[in-house]
This record gives sequence, C-alpha cells and structure tokens, in this order.
Amino acid sequence: MTDFEKKVLKIVFEIPPGEVRSCKWIAEKAGRPRAYRAVANALGKNPYPIFIPCHRVVKSSANSGGYFKGQTVKKKLIKFEKEIKDVIKYKKSKPVQKS
Repeated sequence: MTDFEKKVLKIVFEIPPGEVRSCKWIAEKAGRPRAYRAVANALGKNPYPIFIPCHRVVKSSANSGGYFKGQTVKKKLIKFEKEIKDVIKYKKSKPVQKS
C-alpha cells in the first residue's frame, strides 16, 4: 500500500461507531482534497475490513457507496452500530441502583 492509502485507512479507523464520513471528507483530512476517488480505491484495498471500518465511509453524494459484502450489509452495520451506541449512552445516563 502507498503512504496515502495507509493514511486513508488510519483516518477511517478513527471514525466513531455509528457515524459515517464521506470520501471527500477523508480526502480533505488526508491533505488531498480532490483525491476522493483515490480514497475509494484505498478502501477497496483494505486488508482488515473487520478492524478498519470502511463501511463507515459513504460517497460525497450521500449514496452509501460500495462495500465488499454489499450495500445491504453496509447499511445494516451502520444501523447496528447506532443502536449499540444508543444503548450504551442510555446505560451511562441511567443511575445504577445498589442492592
């Protein structure tokens, strides 16, 4: 992988669960604002899709974009992460009762 591709994957790794970012946003954060197609290509080379969550990246047009397991799985993963995040947020805000 090129240095740019590694940088892209590092940025993607830092996207919080349940949130999405566009290829354009990642390209800007990587210092190459017009390289959003190169971002998509880097995501296609992701050797660790379970650990580097490329499903959290969408096209700038708000289209969900590609995913190695398909768009349906991508949408379900994002929805699942949002649900987990909401449950965790709820549990943190609810006081724990001691017996």
